[in-house]
Amino acid sequence: MQADCANCFGLCCVALPFARSADFAVDKAASQPCSNLQQDFRCGIHAQLRDKGYQGCTVFDCFGAGQKVSQITFGGTDWREAPKTARSMFQVFPVMRQLQELLWYITEALDLAPARPVHRELRKALARIDGLTRGSAESITQLDVNTLRGEVNTLLLRASELTRAQIPGRKKNHRGADLIGAKLTGADLRGASLRGALLVAADLSGADLRDADLIGADLRDADLRGADLTDALFLTQAQLNAAKGDTATVLPPTLSRPAHW
Repeated sequence: MQADCANCFGLCCVALPFARSADFAVDKAASQPCSNLQQDFRCGIHAQLRDKGYQGCTVFDCFGAGQKVSQITFGGTDWREAPKTARSMFQVFPVMRQLQELLWYITEALDLAPARPVHRELRKALARIDGLTRGSAESITQLDVNTLRGEVNTLLLRASELTRAQIPGRKKNHRGADLIGAKLTGADLRGASLRGALLVAADLSGADLRDADLIGADLRDADLRGADLTDALFLTQAQLNAAKGDTATVLPPTLSRPAHW
């Protein structure tokens, strides 16, 4: 469930659209190759993405969808070799990314000991979704992903509640809250629910986010310098990549410190 770009046909650089903004230097339509994509499917400006105005590329994470679509769904035949597969491949990729993201969350939930009461259902969901990712291109594009996400979210929410219940004291509930630009320096958010919270440009420097549920939280430009994210629940690499931090930011062992921090 980690991106392996060497075994992908540059799908994120082709299948997905982007608009000229603070994240991208130009507009690009879906299914149109980025002008920086080389013949070997590598990025021609990978080392200078942020300097060249492509910050959005450094934030994106496919959760391993790229190589699964390239090597499993389409058997290692790329869209340049077989142009007739291009449209289907580009339609499958965004769906696969959502499925892989769900697998990431379920796998993490299965590592949470307090969530043992829902482990059986989580294992069933894991097997089911993994099976779906190995289906045909047609079967994948026909999936009702929103319904599937809803079913999985019920299990993830229960896993979160069981885990955060182990934290002593009253936990803050900021689920879905608008905390854009909020001043939360040094805030005690241990075990808090920040599911889907808007934390864009929020000041979380020095905050205690241990065991906080951060699934779906928007951390773009959030200040995490010196924050403690030990055992933060459902935090992804993409969320970290979109935020600001430093060497004093404490991260879960499964995630890496972004190069731009």
